[in-house]
Amino acid sequence: MAISLSVVLLLGIVLVVLIRGGSLKAGPAIVAMFFGFFLASTGMADDIQRFLDSLAAMINSINI
Repeated sequence: MAISLSVVLLLGIVLVVLIRGGSLKAGPAIVAMFFGFFLASTGMADDIQRFLDSLAAMINSINI
């Protein structure tokens, strides 16, 4: 749960920066947001969540 909240927060910040920077207009941002909501209710949601969890675990295991 904490990872998905962090990802949502990070993507929200990136979205705000892109909209304010002028490289992303409000219309496409709203479409992308709705796409994400509808994608979350499909059967692919579990696969996407597992992929993001494994990606986060891989990044967490990197030792610098």
